[in-house]
Amino acid sequence: MAPPPAPSLDTIFAALADPTRRAILTMLLEDDMAVTDVAQPFQQSLAAISKHLQTLAEAGLISREKRGRVIWCKLEPDAMRAATVWMQGFGQFEPLDLDAFERFLESELSEGSEG
Repeated sequence: MAPPPAPSLDTIFAALADPTRRAILTMLLEDDMAVTDVAQPFQQSLAAISKHLQTLAEAGLISREKRGRVIWCKLEPDAMRAATVWMQGFGQFEPLDLDAFERFLESELSEGSEG
C-alpha cells in the first residue's frame, strides 16, 4: 500500500489561517495532548475542536493516535518543511526557528483573547 500523498501548500496554509488551529499548534509544542485536553481552554464544542484537529491532521501538521479509549494529538513539525522551503525561495525569510514560531503563536493567541 502506497503512503498517502504529502499535503499541498494550499492545505497547510489554509490550516494555519485559523487562529484556533494556530492556538492548538502552540499547545502541542509543549507535549502530546488528549483531544479533551486540547478542547478544554476553548469556548467551542468538542465537535468543533474535532473538526479543527481533522483539518490539522489532513494538512499533516498533527498526527492522532488512539491509546485505549483516548485519542492523543501530536505535533508534526516536519510538516512545516514544505511551507518553509517555499517561503525561503523568496530569499526574505530565515529558516524556521521553532522557538520563534512558538513565541509568534503565543502572541497571536494572547492578542486573540484580548480582542
